[in-house]
Amino acid sequence: MVKLFWLEAVLPMGIIAGMLCVMGNAQYFIHKAAHGRPKHIGNDVWDVAMERRDKKIMEQYSSAGN
Repeated sequence: MVKLFWLEAVLPMGIIAGMLCVMGNAQYFIHKAAHGRPKHIGNDVWDVAMERRDKKIMEQYSSAGN
């Protein structure tokens, strides 16, 4: 008798792993469609504030040069 009982767990684990991949990719594509660019991983409130500040400074700089 061959002891391959562990194969019973492979199908459910494959389904779970596949659904995790589907959910992760869905979040990526939904965020990209909504914002036009991929989500930067690890962005916190400080990073968002600095991006806003940098964007404002660059807009002021480009309008002052004209």
